[in-house]
Amino acid sequence: MIRYSLKCDKGHTFDSWFKSGEAFEKLKASKMVACAVCGSDDVAKTLMAPSVSTDKERPLSAPHSPAEQALAELRKEVESKSEYVGTRFAKEARAMHDGNAPIRSIYGEAKADEAKALIEEGVPVIPLPFGPKKTQN
Repeated sequence: MIRYSLKCDKGHTFDSWFKSGEAFEKLKASKMVACAVCGSDDVAKTLMAPSVSTDKERPLSAPHSPAEQALAELRKEVESKSEYVGTRFAKEARAMHDGNAPIRSIYGEAKADEAKALIEEGVPVIPLPFGPKKTQN
């Protein structure tokens, strides 16, 4: 979708949305684009500036709500104080629980059946409300 600023031959200005630039041209040629104020079908696009945020403090991926902010803070805490073990999560968690690996904070990925087995074995695990940023082959 694209929004155009339009102006009719009577000087009225208005905005309208179109599927594409080509769609606008087709509708205009068919006299199906009319002024929202007076109904004139003699309409042209006006000079427009793209809608770009000038807020340099906040990147596009910055949290937009308190919940997103809390989630971002949780992610930062987990990632800074834990070791990412990727798809080896179930194996590493089980090894720590059994005393075969040093106990440390880890996070990673586990399939549903692996996570269920860990819980049934009494291994203390908890699902995180976000996916990993890192990927592992």
